[in-house]
Amino acid sequence: MSRPAPLILLLATIAFGLAPLVTPPFTGYDPALFPVDIGRPAIQPAGYAFAIWSVIYLWLIAHAVYGLWKRAEDPVWAPSRLPLTVAIGVGVVWLWIAGQSAVWGTVTIWIMAAGALMAFLRAPTEPDRWLLSGPLAIFAGWLTAAAAVSTGVLIAGYGVLSNSASALAMLGLVLGIALAVQGRKPRMPVYGLTVVWALVGVIVVNRADNMLVAGTAAGGAVVMLGALGWMARKG
Repeated sequence: MSRPAPLILLLATIAFGLAPLVTPPFTGYDPALFPVDIGRPAIQPAGYAFAIWSVIYLWLIAHAVYGLWKRAEDPVWAPSRLPLTVAIGVGVVWLWIAGQSAVWGTVTIWIMAAGALMAFLRAPTEPDRWLLSGPLAIFAGWLTAAAAVSTGVLIAGYGVLSNSASALAMLGLVLGIALAVQGRKPRMPVYGLTVVWALVGVIVVNRADNMLVAGTAAGGAVVMLGALGWMARKG
């Protein structure tokens, strides 16, 4: 792999990290974008959960810097670069897109998630566990949840399902994807733990007034943690 690819990835990652500084804050889709007013989306985690983005940005920048500095010609790092660059490149403009259109915001976040998942699955867990696989795991894990959240809000906002039914469907989707992906990368639990972080955010925001969604999210978190424990014991 020649140096242009890791350099492009580094530049894209820096732009990705700077995007929130030049784009209006995104706190969820504008309710005016939907024909149905659903109030607070049941699938959307509590606000504190989004603080994980600071870790994602910093870890991805460390990944890109190290990849250019020390692993520019390493064939082990090469397969994940293209899908990761696509995911991050879309991410640079995603905040703006999401502010304009929930439909296109959902389409583009699934593109991001697909790229991040592909990059994660292509990256070996060893060597460079914490600078290659780790940052891709947290990015892919959060986008797995975020893409489902976006879809759930869209489905409820257009009246395809009720707010709670949409949340339940998306919780099932998240858990299904997460278990399948984690099963292929059993030695990198950061992915599954990131999904659990998102599920806990759903529990927190629903625990007072929507116990069905909160309980389902709790069950999903327990299943995910159980799967991680079983994979760890299996070795």
